[in-house]
This record gives sequence, C-alpha cells and structure tokens, in this order.
Amino acid sequence: MHPWLGSYGLVVVLAVGPFAGWWLASRPRVAGALLLASLAAVAVLTLSPGPSHALTRCWVDLSGWSPGALLNSPTVQANVILFVAPVLLAGVLTRRPLAALVAGSALSAGIELVQMMVPALGRSCDTSDWQANTLGAVVGAAAAALALLLDGSRPQRGAGRTEHRGVNHLAL
Repeated sequence: MHPWLGSYGLVVVLAVGPFAGWWLASRPRVAGALLLASLAAVAVLTLSPGPSHALTRCWVDLSGWSPGALLNSPTVQANVILFVAPVLLAGVLTRRPLAALVAGSALSAGIELVQMMVPALGRSCDTSDWQANTLGAVVGAAAAALALLLDGSRPQRGAGRTEHRGVNHLAL
C-alpha cells in the first residue's frame, strides 16, 4: 500500500538507532525490556498462522538478491527492518554486537526452519527472508557498535566512585 514506507523506515532506523543505543547503554533494564518486546514482535510476525489460503512452500535460492530488489520490494525492506532492533538491543545489552549479529542470523534461520517443518502455520520458508533478516542484523550490529563507541566517550556517572555489592565507595 505504501511501498516507500520501508525505505523511510530504514533511513530512520539508521539515523536514530545508534543514538537510541547510546542512551540505552546505561539503562540495561529498559534495553532488556525492549529486547523482549522486539523478540515477541518477531515471533508474532513470523510464526503466527498465515492466511488459510496461503500456499506453503519452501524456496531455496542462495544466489542472493540485488540492491535493486532491496530498494523496490517492501517485503524485503520489512524483513531487513524486522531484525535491526533486536540485534541493536542485544548488542548494546551484552556489549557484544558481533555475537548479537550471529545470534540474529541464527534466529532467522531457525524461524525459516520452523516455517518449513510446521506447514500448519501456513507460512512459506524462503532463504531470501533469511538473507534480508541477516542484512537487518548487520545493520543492527553496526548501530550497536556505534552506540557503544559513543558510550565509551560518555563521562561515566559517579566518576571517581566504584560500586561493590550495591554500595558506592570512593575509589582511591
């Protein structure tokens, strides 16, 4: 209905993601809650039953897709955007963007496997979905890495103090 929405959404995520990650780097509870919410959204969008008339199939095409397909296909754009937030949040929360990238790609492959193994879902597995999700994971990991880089230059709260078992002590 709005084919331009995915392109604009991706641009917004690229522009806002690192700064949101920077803000969340010092707020692990908020980042964790948002991570759980984003994973729930991924589960609902990828594993909820599809239309009863949907043709379930499995497409395996490892030749990839072109940048033109990314720019012209709202479905591909949506699959890219779907994995940006979870990987960004996991990367910031664990402070390990590369591990979050690998986990995001593995999660996408697992979703495609479930869609293949459970035809009653009415979903079609497709390697191009995994490729697009992994591209989104790359974007999320890059945004997390940039957020952590920005966080490293932020003055630490309570500089000169250390925390031990929930009690602040003056560092000598």
